[in-house]
Amino acid sequence: MPLSILRRVLPSLALVALATSLTVVSPLTFAQAGKGESAKSQQRKASKGNKASKAGNKASARKVARVNGKGVKAATLRAAVPPRPSYGQIAGLHSVSDPLDLKSSVALVIDQDTREVLISKNDHAVLPIASLTKLMTGVIVSGAKLPMDEMITITQADVDTEKGSTSRLRVGTSLSRGELLHLALMSSENRAAHALGRTYPGGLQSFVSLMNAKAQMLGMKDTRYVEPTGLSSRNQSSAQDLAILVNIAYADPTLRELSTSTGHEVAVGSQTLKYNNTNRLVKSPSWEIGLQKTGYISEAGQCLVMQTRVAGRKLIMVFLDSAGKFSRIGDAERVRQWLENNPMALQRPALRTAEPVKLVDG
Repeated sequence: MPLSILRRVLPSLALVALATSLTVVSPLTFAQAGKGESAKSQQRKASKGNKASKAGNKASARKVARVNGKGVKAATLRAAVPPRPSYGQIAGLHSVSDPLDLKSSVALVIDQDTREVLISKNDHAVLPIASLTKLMTGVIVSGAKLPMDEMITITQADVDTEKGSTSRLRVGTSLSRGELLHLALMSSENRAAHALGRTYPGGLQSFVSLMNAKAQMLGMKDTRYVEPTGLSSRNQSSAQDLAILVNIAYADPTLRELSTSTGHEVAVGSQTLKYNNTNRLVKSPSWEIGLQKTGYISEAGQCLVMQTRVAGRKLIMVFLDSAGKFSRIGDAERVRQWLENNPMALQRPALRTAEPVKLVDG
């Protein structure tokens, strides 16, 4: 499908996917037990069946409540409604094959120094980017040189009403700007990212405008932001644009440090909350990662961007719309092993594009 057509049809296709995914299931009907049974007999059996079914449902609900402690209704709904297909799946991007059999429908790997493209797959496709958004959030916050020790309080405005995601940062929690930035980049904390944008001088709308202005200044022509967390599927970009963003973010020592931190603890009242990095590769001795960010919403699939060093080369890796919880990590591993074990494979034209990526130096 041509890129121009793809960009036009993705939003409408997403609406189609939403409509087709919300299937109404009709209640089960009772079959007659035998021709000789009376209507009253059938009604008594049906009544008994309904009572037994209700009792079973209540027991199941109590069991779920004991296990989860909360969210019984939400858990039941999630189980009943199948996950919506991603924009990439709707557009047929997963049908595009590649020599490494990557599970991501979009992939881009470039040499950070030479700008040479080593691997490309649907790298101009414009898709939702989920929490990769927070990388631009970090660029704006860190670049503004705001006081990192200033305390910010989580409010009801920071609670996710779009996806219904949960957070351990309760309304009323106060943390420093630096701690919120740490949690947003390392653990993809949505309330932390939203609070950073909400409390930016000028307010949330001003912050989002700065995100878009920065993207345009960097030449990220396929990129648009509507909020600072990535929960909205209207936050969209391409692999080419995201490579530019990773390169700029890598130039900031604060973003490098916070995004690759393996874990962090914050004191909230009488509690100490421990957070871990959403990218387990930062703990692997096989990897040398300078900057990273993960992301996921159903419309975007599993996403990952990284700056890393492999086979003596500084690389920028972008994986979008990966199908499967661990497939984005698997794709990164496949690329690393390919580069380490087959250095001459870089000459294969099937894995490269003709033009280098135009990165902007930070």
